[in-house]
Amino acid sequence: MQYRAPLWLPGGHLQTIWPALFSRRHRGPAPAYRRERWTTPDGDFVDVDFVDAADAAAPLLVLFHGLEGSSRGAYALAFADWARRAGWHYAVPHFRGCSGELNLAPRAYHSGDFEEVGWMLARLRERHGRPLYAVGISLGGNALLRWAEEAGDGAGATAVAVAAVSSPVDLTAGALAIGRGFNRLAYTPYFLRTMKPKALAKWAQHPGLFDRERVARARTLLEFDDAFTAPVHGFRDALDYWTRASAKPHLQRIRIPALVLNARNDPFIPARSLPAAHEVGRCVTLWQPPHGGHVGFASGPPPGHVLTLPEAVMGWLQAQR
Repeated sequence: MQYRAPLWLPGGHLQTIWPALFSRRHRGPAPAYRRERWTTPDGDFVDVDFVDAADAAAPLLVLFHGLEGSSRGAYALAFADWARRAGWHYAVPHFRGCSGELNLAPRAYHSGDFEEVGWMLARLRERHGRPLYAVGISLGGNALLRWAEEAGDGAGATAVAVAAVSSPVDLTAGALAIGRGFNRLAYTPYFLRTMKPKALAKWAQHPGLFDRERVARARTLLEFDDAFTAPVHGFRDALDYWTRASAKPHLQRIRIPALVLNARNDPFIPARSLPAAHEVGRCVTLWQPPHGGHVGFASGPPPGHVLTLPEAVMGWLQAQR
């Protein structure tokens, strides 16, 4: 990806924060979603938002959102705009608890949730019966890559190609980075302001599921993952979760075309932790532009727009047909 940040938007922090809050994410009116509620194999539910194409035989683009994201996020709307203009079907499956309503089961979602991703993709492929492409943003990208790794040669029966954007494929490096310095002041409270109330509501649903007081005291993602995410999802502790859920150690196992895009000035993800060419398999393409921030990649004069990102990613995905 040949991305050059606008001169008026210097540095990884501004390139992360400004596009998420102010940059334009669609041409014309916002895409109108149609929502479906699916019952999961364990009796819970997930909500999936769709934008339907006029041509029933058009390809399907599936987007997996990031931590505490939804179909209303800037990047989700930007990819929806791309799909609408390209005449593709578009789907955004919400991870459990992220669609505006607390889920029912004694679990939530996490960065290595490849079984859930696989179930969602298989159901979409079975129902739509058309070429399927998938994009994962941040956490959703790591989970998508983990699915492709675990599926191996079987992934091609479900998806033509996948892309991960600004994904922390080394979760330990990313989680520790977000807990330091300016990151801890700016980004950690942003995530915890929704994660902690939802976790505490989950405890009210299922008393004793985890140590409620530890979650209430959590001030970093390390503390939160150690008290909630890890024990609720079967991991020993936060380090065990980050180690087992990270996509980076298994990138050589991917057997379908996969794009891994990370800006080297992403404040969440240290550049030194990004995968190198010798650490990935022949099916994996690495894009690591020097600028872009975390799911930023804004372009144009102020306030800018985030439409360059889906155009670049979808251009690559389409070339894999």
